[in-house]
Parts: sequence; C-alpha cells; structure tokens
Amino acid sequence: MSKDYLPQTAFSRRVDSVIRLVGDGLSYIWLALLCVIVFNVLLRYALNEGRIELEEIQWHLYSIGFLLGLSYAYQADAHIRVDILHEQFGPELRAWIELYGISLFLLPFIALIILYGIPFTVAAWELGEISASPGGLAYRWLIKAMLPLGFGLLLATVIARVHRLWHFLFLEEAKHGSE
Repeated sequence: MSKDYLPQTAFSRRVDSVIRLVGDGLSYIWLALLCVIVFNVLLRYALNEGRIELEEIQWHLYSIGFLLGLSYAYQADAHIRVDILHEQFGPELRAWIELYGISLFLLPFIALIILYGIPFTVAAWELGEISASPGGLAYRWLIKAMLPLGFGLLLATVIARVHRLWHFLFLEEAKHGSE
C-alpha cells in the first residue's frame, strides 16, 4: 500500500527520520558482510585455511542487518504483502485493514519478541556467554541484544504508522465530515 495518502505527523516525521538514518547506516553492514564473505572464501579455497571467527562474523552481520532492517523495511513499505485484493480497496478500507492487522497481529508479536528477548539477552550477559566453537567470538549477548533492539525499532516505526493511520481515519475524517 502506498503510504502517500496518509498524513504526516510531527511524531511520524521524527521516527521516520531516525529509521531512515538506521537504514542508511545498515547499508554499510551489507557491504561489510560481502567483504567478510569474499575474504573468507579466498582464505578457504585459495589458502586452504578456514577461520571460525569469520564464519561467526558473517552470521552476526547478517543478523544485525536483518533485525535492525525490519523497521526500515516497514517504514519504507518495502515489506512483502499480498496485494491481489488490497489494490482494489479504497484508502479508507486499506487503512482500517492495516490498523486491525497491526493491532491484532503485529503489535502482539512485537511485544512477545521484546518480552522474551530482553531476558534472553540479559541471561547471556550474566553468564558471560561466548561461542561454543574454538576460536569463536566472545560477548554473545551483544548479538542477542539485536533481537529486542531490532523489534524495539520496529515497535517505534509501527507506533508512528498507527499515529498516521489514526490521523487519517479519525482526525481527517472529522475535518471532512464537518465540511
């Protein structure tokens, strides 16, 4: 759904600008991931030397890019959606469907991930968890922290979206109804 028909609010503009900065920064994560993969492949196949820390850095970078990129994808409306019927609906019906979808599915899912992700991260930090692989990376809690952080950013983006939907459905409607 194109978000052009939804009004911008001061709150949504602030959140969207922060999320755009996060998305711009994440573009360098993907570049770093590509470099690590190429370097690891060269080491493995050209020099016959594998490095476990390079393997782990790969999945750490991918996790960071994916989890923190969720909010950017949602904000930019670049997420996957089945648009067969959706494109047939008018803006008001689309807004209602999105508001119900967010309320019934997305917000509870985000809440569960954050609710369970924080203790998951804290437990790893308290244990001083490290990689089980010899030569693996330490500070496992840092990568686990990306789960609640990524979904926290997604929550902020969703709240900004709900703010825009609310203005469209209830405040803009009140203006149009009074004319």
